[in-house]
Amino acid sequence: MQRRLIECVPNISEGRDRVKIDAITAVVETVEGVRLLDVDPGNATNRTVITLVGEPEPVCEAAFRLMKKAQELIDMRTHKGEHPRFGATDVCPLVPISGISMEETAAFARKLAERVGKELSIPVYCYEAAASEEKRRNLANNRSGEYEGLPKKLKDAAWKPDFGPAEFTESVTKSGATAIGARNFLVAYNVNLNTTSTRRANAIAFDIREAGRVLREGDPLTGKPILDANGEPQKVPGKLKAVKGIGWFIEEYGIAQLSLNLTDITITPVHTAFDEACKSAAERGIRVTGSELVGLIPKQSLLDAADFFLARQERSLGISEREKIKIAVKSLGLDDLGPFDPQKKVIEYMLEEPNAERLVRMDLKRFSEETASESPAPGGGSVAAYVGALGVALGTMVANLSAHKRGWDERWEEFSQWAVKGEKLRNELLFLVDEDTRSFDRIMSAMGLPKGSDEEKNARKAAITAATKGAIEAPLRTMEVCVASMELMQAMAEQGLKASVSDAGVGALCARTGAIGAYLNVKINCAGLEDEAYKVDVIAKAEELKKTAEKLESEVMAITLAKV
Repeated sequence: MQRRLIECVPNISEGRDRVKIDAITAVVETVEGVRLLDVDPGNATNRTVITLVGEPEPVCEAAFRLMKKAQELIDMRTHKGEHPRFGATDVCPLVPISGISMEETAAFARKLAERVGKELSIPVYCYEAAASEEKRRNLANNRSGEYEGLPKKLKDAAWKPDFGPAEFTESVTKSGATAIGARNFLVAYNVNLNTTSTRRANAIAFDIREAGRVLREGDPLTGKPILDANGEPQKVPGKLKAVKGIGWFIEEYGIAQLSLNLTDITITPVHTAFDEACKSAAERGIRVTGSELVGLIPKQSLLDAADFFLARQERSLGISEREKIKIAVKSLGLDDLGPFDPQKKVIEYMLEEPNAERLVRMDLKRFSEETASESPAPGGGSVAAYVGALGVALGTMVANLSAHKRGWDERWEEFSQWAVKGEKLRNELLFLVDEDTRSFDRIMSAMGLPKGSDEEKNARKAAITAATKGAIEAPLRTMEVCVASMELMQAMAEQGLKASVSDAGVGALCARTGAIGAYLNVKINCAGLEDEAYKVDVIAKAEELKKTAEKLESEVMAITLAKV
């Protein structure tokens, strides 16, 4: 069953006093099962973006404790900063990550909002998917007037808080209000400009953001608004959907930036926002020098950005994840203002379990030492998967070399598609290197279960059977992937760079070795299984895959030997 995970991204109105920031974020780690992933303070904005993740109940508890501590330490009467805000904890969104729907996440947001309003006496507005009415879905509507406008806003019946006091009490004077909601993954993204002009930065932001700009007489920023037949200001929509944005000057860097919120990166991804910013800036005689992420970003966003820029260059997309991340960072200029560490900025990397890929993170020498040790794992199954991964890596290499061959420019996409297939297969085989060992560990755990009572004996037997089937299915999948990879090696032997045909041949030999090595593991792991019908079916599949592997290897070698 998939684990239920949500992300919570509280934004507190303190970005300069590290003692206060540390005291507020420290309470998160007092809740078991919650991981504090990122603390990103901003001096000019006087605001810190905090990211925590875990199962819904503990995350909501951690968020409550954080908001309580922020209420104690932050005094909104003295707060100044570039970013719009109306409370000590200005906004606290919950974001579904896995195993939970947006509707369920919204229910948790409203429950948290009710508790904050009741126990902390803070006015709370629910927004996005947790909103009580349409006009409150937009965070900007809830925060309009900011902290300074709260006394008037709280008296307006149309803007009565969803929870908490509807008056500007002494405690509210200090803490302000807060917005709690449920939303999709939002990327807070700043684009750096080679200008100090906030006015020009705003003009570019208005070009890009979905809301666009008000149509004005004369000066497009300061001129008198042009009204429609109903007396409402006419608007010119911006270029990009699901994008909010303003321009500002950041004193610590001495530059103007576009401050963008990408509210749905499936509609407008990061690379599209960056590209349009570059175009609009150039039209105004300004150059984009790079960009900056505030908080975390999904890994796929950077991989998509790399693919976008690689395709523009007519370069193969079938390269490693590590290289793609490097390309995305350089292409977006994410290291313009300082070093960019993907391990601290990509949410999936932050959530990785340290032992999830124990073997494939070893160097070659260490892997061979671990294999040679007294421990029965890693064994033949892991080695078979790794040999298969080396084979498909060779086939992918030939595809990438062919995509870049002088005179074959018009064929780059053809070879890129082969390389992408190869890279996918290589990654699956690397997963299977560790999965084979994990399967062995699960058998050992099952065998260690108590076996006193009949009920315990039955439970132990069922656990051993399930674990054994897992230990069979891992090498069976290795066989399937190794066989599938031979299509790549055959295509590269026939159509790829002739100077690298021997590499395609070696790749096929490795794939065959991986498949037959995995076949041996399927057979031996089936030996002690009592489920005869399952064994017959699995062994029949393995025999067929073995025959196919041997046939394809023979065909690739015939092509290779004819060309060398």
